[in-house]
Amino acid sequence: MNGLAFIEIGRVPPDLLSRLAEATASVLGGRYLVLPERIDPKFAYMPDRDQYNSTMLVTRLIEHKPDAGCRILGVTDFDLCIPILTFVFGEAQLGCCAGVVSLHRLHQEFYGLPPDAELLFQRALKESLHELGHTFGLRHCPDYECVMCSSTGVEQIDIKQAAFCRTCRKAIDSAGHEDISLASP
Repeated sequence: MNGLAFIEIGRVPPDLLSRLAEATASVLGGRYLVLPERIDPKFAYMPDRDQYNSTMLVTRLIEHKPDAGCRILGVTDFDLCIPILTFVFGEAQLGCCAGVVSLHRLHQEFYGLPPDAELLFQRALKESLHELGHTFGLRHCPDYECVMCSSTGVEQIDIKQAAFCRTCRKAIDSAGHEDISLASP
């Protein structure tokens, strides 16, 4: 059984994970599975920064894959970082199988603005596609509208499309995403 698996790390807004999984799989052209379990992220907590180490979470995600051919994406509402960066929106193993996305800085409330559930969803979708793109071996793209363009702020995420440019899409198609065959819930 190959495909895309999605798992909650901590808690995320109700129904967001299922909606995100469905939309992400739709863009990639495959099927998906939302795993029923939840990962407790306390092992990755960095008290000196009050953040969670995303690399440690990505490593743990591999243990939750339903099978060897599956790609897995963890979604969390916790703030993520790596030692050399103040924060990250997400992280993935290049050309491997696991990635994580944080909703923490995708919420409008983080910037002192009123909540916007649809904007949160669109940002989360773009970041999910971005991190999964890395699992297909894609690096950052210079096309600012491509979902694989690097983002250091939400403004850059908002400019992107929830789609791959022609070059990145071709690379995904040749990377064998046709192996996605999990049954959708």
